[in-house]
Amino acid sequence: MEVSVCRPRAPARREAGFTLAEVMAALLFMAIVIPVAVKGLQVASRAGEVAQRKVVAARLAERLLNESLITTNWNRASQQGVIMEGPIQYNWAMRTETWSTDGNITAPRLLSVVVDFPVQSQRYSVRLSTLARVPQS
Repeated sequence: MEVSVCRPRAPARREAGFTLAEVMAALLFMAIVIPVAVKGLQVASRAGEVAQRKVVAARLAERLLNESLITTNWNRASQQGVIMEGPIQYNWAMRTETWSTDGNITAPRLLSVVVDFPVQSQRYSVRLSTLARVPQS
């Protein structure tokens, strides 16, 4: 007597890999995500650079205001110039105007300094102002 052993049939083996539809879906997803991520990095980079240069511009404007107040150069007409801070060029302009509306010559004067600077081919500026008294002769 012969005994035959029935072996269970092996399940159908599926080949490992991705289908064309899965690959296309992944490529479409990447085509959407990559440009958004790159734009986000550009915005973050610009924001960091603007913040750093604004700090420098504010420091330069404060220095210009202090020097003008000490030397009383602010009595002259509008002044302007360029300051190089490393490789970056900061353009500045100083203006003086009467603070009161009645035209009083001894009224305080509003002294303002505007410092312009470039970041990624765009111009930004910082403005600082203070009040100054006309020196008595």
